[in-house]
Amino acid sequence: MGLCFWVCLFSLSLVFMSSQSVGEDGLAEGTVFIDGKGAIGKIDDDFICATLDWWPPEKCDYGTCSWGQASLLNLDLNNNIFLNAIKAFNPLKIRLGGTLQDKVIYGTEDNKQPCTPFVKNTSELFGFTHGCLPLSRWDELNSFFEKSGAKIYFGLNALSGRSVQSDGSSAGAWDHTNSESFIRYTATKKYPIYGWELGNELCGSGVGTRIGANQYALDTIALHNIVLRVYNGIEPKPLVIAPGGFFEANWFKEFADKTGNHLDVATHHIYNLGPGVDSHLIEKILDPSYLDGEANTFKSLRDTLKSSATKAVAWVGESGGAYNSGRNLVSNTFVYSFWYLDQLGMSAAYDTRTYCRQSLIGGNYGLLDTNTFIPNPDYYSALLWNRLMGQNVLSTSFSGSKKIRAYAHCAKQSKGITVLLINLDNSTTTVAKLAFNGTYSLRQKHKFHRSKTINLPRASLKSEMVREEYHLTPTGGVVTSRTMLLNGNILSVDSSGNIPSFKPIYVNSSEPLVVRPYSIVFAHIPYVVLPACH
Repeated sequence: MGLCFWVCLFSLSLVFMSSQSVGEDGLAEGTVFIDGKGAIGKIDDDFICATLDWWPPEKCDYGTCSWGQASLLNLDLNNNIFLNAIKAFNPLKIRLGGTLQDKVIYGTEDNKQPCTPFVKNTSELFGFTHGCLPLSRWDELNSFFEKSGAKIYFGLNALSGRSVQSDGSSAGAWDHTNSESFIRYTATKKYPIYGWELGNELCGSGVGTRIGANQYALDTIALHNIVLRVYNGIEPKPLVIAPGGFFEANWFKEFADKTGNHLDVATHHIYNLGPGVDSHLIEKILDPSYLDGEANTFKSLRDTLKSSATKAVAWVGESGGAYNSGRNLVSNTFVYSFWYLDQLGMSAAYDTRTYCRQSLIGGNYGLLDTNTFIPNPDYYSALLWNRLMGQNVLSTSFSGSKKIRAYAHCAKQSKGITVLLINLDNSTTTVAKLAFNGTYSLRQKHKFHRSKTINLPRASLKSEMVREEYHLTPTGGVVTSRTMLLNGNILSVDSSGNIPSFKPIYVNSSEPLVVRPYSIVFAHIPYVVLPACH
């Protein structure tokens, strides 16, 4: 064992908060422990993903109709905020799909039916008739996606050719005639598709209906063979993605084993906060033990894939927190970023490569407002993550208040690390130190602590001991505010629909890292270089 030395790295922005303001709240100390020897997970460079859905304006939940003109069939593709919001991610991965994808008909030459939109009919599966995607609309969408630089993966209708049985299961093999024709049209037009996904929430117990793992595997292999045929001689080929539903270990294990190397990505969905009608959503979000509950799903899927005869990696293909369109004044407010960023950090720690938020726009849980396209707080949280959190995930824990959530990655496209701290407490400010296993030493003291230390394992301290901090807070400290502040300044688009720039505060390493009540802090620390980040 090497001799361990301790170094104190605290941070406080005298620009953003004074020591007097810290003293106004309760004060707690804690330590963020980071193991820098190696990465525990790896995310895609374009880890952040969002969904666009098919729901028409008539989609209503609990008496509220929150989808407006947010469907793939009627979304305003000329809105400048919408274009700029996507371009800002450079690129944003977008999943096109949702419940009604398994009732979509593609308006290709093989389709002999009239190309008509969805019509509400409560006697139909999912509450709507079949709806058609005209090729002219598909052309418009792809023109927009090209302008935005988005990476698109498309959810195909997996119920075509099947019949729903009295027990709720779907019988028969997938009739891929219409889907293959649509894929061929897309390839002929040279529209870049990152992946083709088969089905939505039909695995395991299913939602509305279900398909057995063996049949689903056969259908996924059929999709893989279609991709090989249609994209023969074209590289890279689109990914084959499935099953896009809720994780059930036995079903996923059988599916993964039987698809083998025909599957590139295993997608699962998460709505761990329950129904949007639940009046206790905020209580769940602010409860650390409740948030911890989803870790087992991420771990189980990771372990299932590792133990199966597959090369597939795990993605969250759809996650809106609260199902049935979320909840107004909760899922479109600041408090939802506690849940959302915690999900991003937790999933990444279990080797989830991509995380798709339901939705980019539509419902009450959109990153953008359904009617105005103005970004909700979670949009800015996602964009900050996208710019700061690199691909290598570091093992991170927090010793202190249970109300602090802590995650760390190697920094993105720069040296050092980025630490994410979330304070779920409404009255206590946490002054945190960082600890690493290491062999470099430096001792300092701060008036809040007798001796504050950070263990730097094999890390090198740069001479430029300045870090960048991004403090996110709600207006007036009210967590249900729809306005987010960055370092005390309101985040909002300008009159031309441009996304605001993110300006950090620069903090000397001798000052403490302070996390105010009901706040989120990203800290980019370039002077700590760990073996995991080489």
